[in-house]
Amino acid sequence: MAFTLDTPTTAQARQIAAIWAAGWHEAHGDIVPAELRALRTPQSFHDRSLSNLTLTRVACDGAEVLGFCMVKDDEIYQMYVAPQARGAGVAAALMQDGETRIRAAGHHRAWLACAIGNTRAARFYEKSGWSHAGRQVVDLETAESAFPLEIWRFEKPLGTGAAPLAPGA
Repeated sequence: MAFTLDTPTTAQARQIAAIWAAGWHEAHGDIVPAELRALRTPQSFHDRSLSNLTLTRVACDGAEVLGFCMVKDDEIYQMYVAPQARGAGVAAALMQDGETRIRAAGHHRAWLACAIGNTRAARFYEKSGWSHAGRQVVDLETAESAFPLEIWRFEKPLGTGAAPLAPGA
């Protein structure tokens, strides 16, 4: 599958929101509190997509958004891939791009939140070189107020441009 990574347009916010809402409910529907699920409406994903466009990069095949990654400071804030693009390298490319953006902003370590029980995502993060750093309570953004949720925290050192290892080292 061919795709490019780019900065999203306002017109792509609906596609981002649709991927985000479907992916979020698929991954979290059985593992987060009902109160949080009720707050995750289609409109909430659209509003958050629009308000976070400057933090977002999209993977596209022509006009079709295949996935996206949002970076906030030193955090991979959100990352989702459409079902038809899974297994095609889209997630790996978005993750690498997100890590590059965090490193370019001067951070030497990145982190991300993973819902406790989201083992598919956790396996992907570990395959991508991230380490499980324990549990943490984070305040999730909602339209009403912050929603505290205990999550698995993953971290990854990003390096500072150290010289490559010598052959045979």
